[in-house]
Amino acid sequence: MIRFIIHRTIILATFILYGLNITNAQISLSGIITDKITGESLVGVNIYLPEFTRGTISENDGSYVLKNLRTGQILVQYSMMGYKTQLKKIKLGTDGIIVSIQLEPMVIQGEEITVTGGFPSSQHENAIKISILKTKSFLKSGTPSLIETLSEIPGVDLISKGPGVATPIIRGLSLSNILFLNNGIPMNNFQFSENHPYMVDDNGIARIEIIKGPASLLHGSGAVGGVLNLIKEAPPPEGSIQGDYLLKYYGNTSGLASNLGIKGTINSFTWGVRAGLNSHMDYFDGEKNRIPNSRFNRYSFKTNLGLIKKFGTFRLFYDYNKDLLGMTILPTVAYVSENGRQNEVWFQDLANHIISMQNKLFIKRLKFDLDLGYQSNNRKLHGSPLTQPILVNINMNSFNYKLQSSLPTNDKTKIIIGLQGLEQRVKNYDAPQWILPNAQISDFSLFGFAQHYHWEKLMIQAGLRWDYRFIHVPEQISGGHSHDEVHAAEDSLIKLDNTYQNFSFSLGSVLNLRDNMHFRFNIASAFRSPNLAELTQNGEHGVRFEQGNATLKSQRNLEADLSFHYHSTHLNIDVSGFYNNIHNYIFLAPTNDTIYNGNKIYRYTQTPAFLYGGEAMIHFHPHPLDWLHLKSSWSYVQGKQSNGNYLPFIPAQKIKFELELQKRKWAAFRNLYYRFSTDFVFRQVHPAPFETASAGYVLINTGLGSDIKVKNQLISIGVFANNLLNKTYISHLSTLKELGLNNIGRNVSLMLKIPFGLK
Repeated sequence: MIRFIIHRTIILATFILYGLNITNAQISLSGIITDKITGESLVGVNIYLPEFTRGTISENDGSYVLKNLRTGQILVQYSMMGYKTQLKKIKLGTDGIIVSIQLEPMVIQGEEITVTGGFPSSQHENAIKISILKTKSFLKSGTPSLIETLSEIPGVDLISKGPGVATPIIRGLSLSNILFLNNGIPMNNFQFSENHPYMVDDNGIARIEIIKGPASLLHGSGAVGGVLNLIKEAPPPEGSIQGDYLLKYYGNTSGLASNLGIKGTINSFTWGVRAGLNSHMDYFDGEKNRIPNSRFNRYSFKTNLGLIKKFGTFRLFYDYNKDLLGMTILPTVAYVSENGRQNEVWFQDLANHIISMQNKLFIKRLKFDLDLGYQSNNRKLHGSPLTQPILVNINMNSFNYKLQSSLPTNDKTKIIIGLQGLEQRVKNYDAPQWILPNAQISDFSLFGFAQHYHWEKLMIQAGLRWDYRFIHVPEQISGGHSHDEVHAAEDSLIKLDNTYQNFSFSLGSVLNLRDNMHFRFNIASAFRSPNLAELTQNGEHGVRFEQGNATLKSQRNLEADLSFHYHSTHLNIDVSGFYNNIHNYIFLAPTNDTIYNGNKIYRYTQTPAFLYGGEAMIHFHPHPLDWLHLKSSWSYVQGKQSNGNYLPFIPAQKIKFELELQKRKWAAFRNLYYRFSTDFVFRQVHPAPFETASAGYVLINTGLGSDIKVKNQLISIGVFANNLLNKTYISHLSTLKELGLNNIGRNVSLMLKIPFGLK
């Protein structure tokens, strides 16, 4: 690994030195932005260059200027609330260029820019629909967890153990079958179990992009079911400093979330720093019963540095997250008799450090992206007074790298080639339980991706990827623990040297009947090798004993996706369907065996399986009622084994209705809104063999918020009520269901966000 780092560093230094020799002529992009209907100059329009991760805003007269650019073709995004986002491909010469834009008023936002697809592009240039959840959705959700907010997207749901412990599901697939990216870096948080959440928060995030379907081609093994990519906030305009303070209060858990951030850009140098906390007591259900030990505390710190030049951009990030998560299990009922914030017994103590680099280099017509990431994740499990204070103490260190290049082609064709890899070490420290053994994992892959426009209306995408994985487990006691006597189901030697390799492919097309009407079709095959837990796990996990299977084979799937999109000034429609056939589907299932204390043994197994379903969404803004928005969405997924049994953790069918009233300006209020939504969750009558059926329920949520103009600043305020009628219910995807514990009852929350800045 050290040799690899040195080698890549030399390549990077060579590129930089070469780039520094490029001419220093001041190439600029400038213009005037006006309203297409009224002709008035627009102030505050965002002008953003995705490839450079830089931008500016228009002045009072609608003018803008971006300096120190490079020659060649660049993509520019012009966006403003209430107007249709425009993407312009602009060719810059040595003298620069003047581009004036007319923005068209649009009540319903249309197709936005996406970057997860491999290169900056609009939605109609991707064969798979990429859903987007933006910052304002985080502010309006009224939930204490980012993962809970994700469930607003049709086809996305969550497995939860209360508000603090949740993991996402995309179209019935979860855990190791989806990939969670933090600004392009795969998260490695021991997320093989539904009780091990991703260590992320929504602070400092511009948006989340969600790919529903196989996305292994560009992102690697593990993206069988889809990808969640957190995109960090962009640097502020040149010569400015911006900041914000966010405060939230949650009534049900007496929760307090606070976050402060500040960032700046001066002379092409960018920087930023952000810190926050999120603290909650135990939650109460609809019958006012306290759910013991559901409390949690989260702390985060983020900082970044960057240099933005015409020959490239270089950004360095550091993220630190500390989670203390109470575990609601049977023993906690006796030990946790009083409510409180402090974690004392049966809680996860998680710490995660991420150092990442994002580098973009432009050499003549060649474009290079080099992403590097190092993560150190430590997981401790604290027990009760009757057990050893720390039951688990394990560390996972991961080094990710990805190098890709956009090859020079014509305006109708784009080609990407690249390589990607991972070096990972798992090490246990002094604790009686080893949920995973000491191990080393190496991944390497090569990929290529092409996109071509044919007949102007038809776009075709195709790609191929090869993956290789090596897992080395040196000889050791399986489970890492011992007793006065040897129990055959628990104590045994383990040693593993397994290799896995396979190909993935994707073939898709987009038919653009009109600028606002698209048909998408995609067929893709993804590959996932069994992970370390599935191969080797051998120990107690809560009240069950989980056992790996070293004979597991690679999991492959073939999925077909078909979707339709239409948007206009007053109407937005999305309809999609999929069929996913999985060969060697890996899952955890109970057996008839038990260990010495009577706990049942659960063992990883695999079988052919298939999933099918779809989503639909409509957003209607009736003209001329500018203040009224009506939204509705539907999602459905079904998953079965080849023997007819149903798959575990399949969400129930759900229909969501939402009414939103908006007013752009009223007295001192700006962007005033009121939301009222109803979630109809159907009965789940097709449980897996070790699950039980679940009743349906209806939840009502509401919220009111606005920006208040104080001098030249807009302060955001809001009050929200989730589960307004205090419904008592148990979600089919709640891991507290086996204990008979309900989900959270009514939760009223308050939000205050104060931005600040200077030039």
